Amino acid sequence: MTAAEFDRKAMQRAIDLAWLGQYTTSPNPMVGCVIVKNGEIIGEGYHQKAGEAHAEVAALQDCALRCINPRGATIYVTLEPCAHTGRTPPCVERILAANVERVVIALEDPNPKVAGKSIARLREAGIQVDVGLLGEQVEAQNKGFLKRMRTGMPFVQLKMAMTIDGKTATASGESQWITNAESRQDVQRQRASACAILSASGTVLVDNPSLNVRWAELPEHVQQRYPENTLRQPVRIIMDSKHRIRANLKLFESQSAVWLVGPDNRPREMSAFPDFCQALQLPHNEEQLTALLRTLSEREINLVWIEAGANLAGSLISAGVVDELIVYIAPKLLGDQAQGLCHLPDVHTLSGAPHFALCDCARFGDDIKLTYRPVRKEASC
Repeated sequence: MTAAEFDRKAMQRAIDLAWLGQYTTSPNPMVGCVIVKNGEIIGEGYHQKAGEAHAEVAALQDCALRCINPRGATIYVTLEPCAHTGRTPPCVERILAANVERVVIALEDPNPKVAGKSIARLREAGIQVDVGLLGEQVEAQNKGFLKRMRTGMPFVQLKMAMTIDGKTATASGESQWITNAESRQDVQRQRASACAILSASGTVLVDNPSLNVRWAELPEHVQQRYPENTLRQPVRIIMDSKHRIRANLKLFESQSAVWLVGPDNRPREMSAFPDFCQALQLPHNEEQLTALLRTLSEREINLVWIEAGANLAGSLISAGVVDELIVYIAPKLLGDQAQGLCHLPDVHTLSGAPHFALCDCARFGDDIKLTYRPVRKEASC
């Protein structure tokens, strides 16, 4: 094995470790770390939860448990080590104290508090630093965190479920269940990966959903690694401009945060709602969606998973804020009287239609899951 091949193998291991924090690290990024000395791994770790040891510290602690001194070793880490004191001390100082010879970093951290500062600090100390190895994988792994740091906006995933003729419900409104159990299990996994689930009051009133992650419906491999009491529940955000949401809905039967978004000129009386519910007041105008997303970013929401009806779905697409469109297609037909996928009243020509590029395709039984990215963003898949 060449040195370059070994580097790739070690970094791939660090990326694989980082994925273990997929359902727990938010609002922090997923980060993995591997420490190698004399061609052997002497320590490895990943960031499990905000406020707990970062990946580099976890890997150095692993070296200590193995009673191996990391002096002269190479550290492979998926994201630039932090240079500031947040919930934990700066990792770059721990790396310097370990007297390693080389640090390989997949991706520079765009967080303004880091943003190359640790790389510069390590190089000033005479440590060889190489940046960029398998960085594209880390980009995909931390798309929510990275977008929030770069733009002040969370990553937005709009989920839709439809029949093969593009319908979401019968003419009478019946929609449970269009997709099969395997697709719904995948939706639970996607919810668990998100920081927040966004919907609208109309959908909540019609379907009366819980909008939480149901541990019993997650894939078995997720259940095995994450016991039910360790599962992080996303914040549930409901667009409710007319204040129609009431406290007797299923939404309030589970003890995870609910944010009710309404206009700022009619303050909501919150005493009827549980303590985990709060009002988020924003003007009800054409800029509301963008303002909401910026507010969510300020509240450290990296990734928003949206399950909404045709009106909100169309508004999100028209506003150009959707980063991924995820469509589950069931092998059913409902006919031309059934309810459509989304309302796009401003589309009058084919040239003016929103255009998406297919990024991924998966199969769940007879259902198909398609993932698209907007073409205008020129995003790679």
